[in-house]
Amino acid sequence: MPYLVVTPILFLLGGMLVYYLIMPLAIKFFLSFESSGLNTSLPIQLEAKVNEYLSLVMKLIFAFGLSFQLPVVLSLLARIGVVDSQFLKERRKYVVVIIFAAAALLTPPDPVTQIGLAIPLLLLYELSIISVKFIEKKNKEKNAQH
Repeated sequence: MPYLVVTPILFLLGGMLVYYLIMPLAIKFFLSFESSGLNTSLPIQLEAKVNEYLSLVMKLIFAFGLSFQLPVVLSLLARIGVVDSQFLKERRKYVVVIIFAAAALLTPPDPVTQIGLAIPLLLLYELSIISVKFIEKKNKEKNAQH
């Protein structure tokens, strides 16, 4: 039951992060490339199209929403005994590399959105370790009662 509540909340948080934080920062980053042509012989202007903007926003919201499901997936894997907190702690350095690689693949090729996805995912991974520890503690208490 808690997973049915937490899953949409995490997806919504991922979408809100994109809409309210990542997209404004990304737009500022992209606009920083504009030039009027005074310093250079060639002016550079952003010619944004609504369908491209909406496509980018929807892809980012979907990518962030899915990636924010990390604690749910890891805690479910812990419940069925596939992973434990020690396993997650020992693989932390590999997960950092995987998270940054996934952020590079899921977002446009700019550092703002990539870091904007990677840092929350790292925090969610640490939160997952804590939730897995909690699940292990509950399982030990349940086994001790039987």
